[in-house]
Amino acid sequence: MENNGNARGGQHSTRGNRLTLVGREAETEEMIRRSCADRSHGDVLIVTGEPGAGKSALLDIAADHARSAGGCVLRAVGSESETYLGFAGLHQMLRPVLGAAEGLPSRQRAALRAVLGIDECAEAPDAMVVGLAVLTLLSDLAETAPLLVVVDDAQWIDRGSLDVLSFVARRVDGEPVTLLVGVRTAAALPGFDKGYDRLELGPLDGEAANRLLDQQPAPPTGRTRVRILEEAAGNPLALVELAHAAADRPSEGSAVEGPLPVTDRLERIFAGHAADLPEPTRRVLVLLAAADAVDAHAAAAGLPEADDKAWEPADRAGLVRRDGAGISFRHPLARSAVYHSASFEERRGAHLALAELLREEPDRRAWHLAAATVRPDREVSAALQRTADRARRRGGFAAAAAAQERAAELSPRREDRARLLAEAADTAVFTGQLGWVEHLAAAVRESTDDPALLGRAALATGRLMSLGPHHTAAFALLMRVADEEADARSPLVLDALAAAAVVRYYSGEESQQRRIQSLVSRMPDDPSGAALRAWVLAVSDPGGAGASLVPELPGLIAEAEGDARRLTALAIVAWLLDQTTLAARTFDEAFDRWRAHGPLPDGLGCAVGWTRLEQGRWGEARSVAADIAATASAAGLDHAEACAQVLDATVVGLQGDPAAARRLAGRALSLVDPLESRSIAVFAGRALGMAAVAEGDYDTAYTHFRSAFTDDGDPVHYHVSYTVLAELAAAAVRRGQREHAAVLMERSARRLGAGMSVRVAALIDRGRALLADPEHAEPFFQAALARPAGEQWPFERAQTRLDYGEWLRRRRRIAEARPLLSTALETFQRLGARPWIERAQAELRAAGIEVTDAVPSAFTELSPQQQQIVQLAARGLTNREIGEKLFLSPRTVGSHLYRVFPKLGITARTQLRDMLEGSLSNTGAQG
Repeated sequence: MENNGNARGGQHSTRGNRLTLVGREAETEEMIRRSCADRSHGDVLIVTGEPGAGKSALLDIAADHARSAGGCVLRAVGSESETYLGFAGLHQMLRPVLGAAEGLPSRQRAALRAVLGIDECAEAPDAMVVGLAVLTLLSDLAETAPLLVVVDDAQWIDRGSLDVLSFVARRVDGEPVTLLVGVRTAAALPGFDKGYDRLELGPLDGEAANRLLDQQPAPPTGRTRVRILEEAAGNPLALVELAHAAADRPSEGSAVEGPLPVTDRLERIFAGHAADLPEPTRRVLVLLAAADAVDAHAAAAGLPEADDKAWEPADRAGLVRRDGAGISFRHPLARSAVYHSASFEERRGAHLALAELLREEPDRRAWHLAAATVRPDREVSAALQRTADRARRRGGFAAAAAAQERAAELSPRREDRARLLAEAADTAVFTGQLGWVEHLAAAVRESTDDPALLGRAALATGRLMSLGPHHTAAFALLMRVADEEADARSPLVLDALAAAAVVRYYSGEESQQRRIQSLVSRMPDDPSGAALRAWVLAVSDPGGAGASLVPELPGLIAEAEGDARRLTALAIVAWLLDQTTLAARTFDEAFDRWRAHGPLPDGLGCAVGWTRLEQGRWGEARSVAADIAATASAAGLDHAEACAQVLDATVVGLQGDPAAARRLAGRALSLVDPLESRSIAVFAGRALGMAAVAEGDYDTAYTHFRSAFTDDGDPVHYHVSYTVLAELAAAAVRRGQREHAAVLMERSARRLGAGMSVRVAALIDRGRALLADPEHAEPFFQAALARPAGEQWPFERAQTRLDYGEWLRRRRRIAEARPLLSTALETFQRLGARPWIERAQAELRAAGIEVTDAVPSAFTELSPQQQQIVQLAARGLTNREIGEKLFLSPRTVGSHLYRVFPKLGITARTQLRDMLEGSLSNTGAQG
């Protein structure tokens, strides 16, 4: 039962001095155990069950126990009327402790105050910074006492608040904070759908159901009891309410007849209770039902003194409860039943009364006015538009889109309706809800024939479709928009082409490139669109665009200074063109504003992870992959999650964990159709191939690397396939497929021609050296190592040095081989590439060099996040500064450092720099 201490006996009983629920004794113990946060780490528990199963009651018990143990409790309760009110749940949860937020770092404090509507803001605060602000605030509160955060009816918590809570949940492990979340079984809860412990409240068994009936003031007997047990089907609240209904109307047993769904039946029961109440009580109940959790206080405070007594019959009937000066319904179904059983005029009057009481709360007032309005109304529509603007500036995109959609419905002018619906579609893209965007786009089509608005709505749909798995359909839609906008000479044509280019990259479909190129060639050069044009060309055809774009990139990046969106896009362009150092520098410049959470990146969000991997920053690459995978999974963006999983698979394969690499790559492939997502297919094949190399299984490795090309030798993916050429050659030599691989190598070189990047040229030279007759291999090795730019890719450079050193040793040129092999080993040890460490050590032993066992340094044994923390601490950053960069609380940073110091063999922060330099420079070789 979800009410707390129901006056009718309910489900509560006592065990000693401890409150328990009938039939939920084990669950009660579990909740009490969870409510006492461990001072060493945090905890997250999702409590699920049907309405009336007892979720709220269990959460109440946990909260009461935490308070009695001296803990701090923060609560938020979702309600249907608040679902589209941006950050309403967060405001409800933090309202008692907002004073403590003044101690947050200024950037975090400003972001939090902005999303809560306390301060105005010019643009949406960074979602990551908002999440960090809440995490830091909770961590600070937990300094003095264990903290319990209780979120009930989470299915109705607004999306902005839910995203923040999901962010906190993923990072709460190092905090003495417990998060308990109650949600209906069938409800989707983005960000919490997997990875957390769950407590499922099923029906009570027969013995417990009978015990609960026995505890009622008038326990039912005979046929009535049988019917109640049958109809309640083990639902605690149904048992209590049906027993009460039978006691109130003993001659009306038919009131509980009929196989109605539990929710509908209980709503009817609650409505029946309300129908028997005096008129003044019904009026104030409807007012309370029309209010949300925050407005209820205003509703109670705004009643005339004479109406205050009107609550008493409702309290006696078990519909409401008083909590100090506040009044609330005992169960959400009671609120729903009272509201929906009232006439429209009664509901309208309640909303108008609340709007009058909430003149100082413009967003809540606007929604109450909208609820009271059935015909177009210019003023109410304008109020909702202002609400949408405020929500969007705070980053509450779901709330903003909902307000725009309702504003459109209430707009008197048809052209304004269409414009507002198109704006709503644009905004809803950032929620990741494709069905909603498609619904809004369809509404635009029904409202107007304006080509600009129709194109805008279609583009919104296409942009979101591009992040899903159905790339053929997404590309067709986007190119239709691009063609129409080009005919109309609209600036939207480049936006449509930019989104289409992303689909082209994901799919790898060659016919798509021809369509993009055909349209781009017809467009006049426009300096204002130079960055977007560069994006289209680089994403859709990096080989063809590289020669012309590489010299222009630094200038375009300089022009984009301060514009995080353009900087991120240009950083991705640099990565695609194998300007890895420039890409990393540009990503770093945009990092503080780049969003792996909140508004979706314009395209290839994992590019920053691949950049980190190619630079040898493997721990950071894994952290990027984890964040994007979590966000994409919460939003249902399968392709984005697959990108993250295959990035992680590549890193763990290189580090020598082939089983994990296969698991992650398999997960990535299960999320997409390989024929629609060739980029994922080839990335996954490369990860699986490297995992096989790590195990010395070159037959399997060759099969995976060869799958990056068709039987005719064409690349399966125009960008990713070429990155496996050197690995394909290495596996081919060991498998006896030298001639076939050599043909494919030369075909690829001819195909790339002048568009070949320095990186790919080095890979091809390494592949040629491995495939060549041993007497003719050296010039290719030397060419592969001759370009200074090759140092941008340390792992690939080390592989070439290892291959060349091995070739020299076998020719008895030991003195020349040793420095190459030692340098390669140093790089592999710094990266933690276990299989390659072992191979390099074996080669050095064969060259007469004594080496230690293949044990990576203590630093490489740390988790990716711990490595980042150690590196930043070694640079002199404080815990708070590290937390700002990594979106962790200072407490979590300190906890990680406390745990890693013994592993690293140090006792003070001042030793970190020397330890790090020693770990990363130790080759394990002695001449």
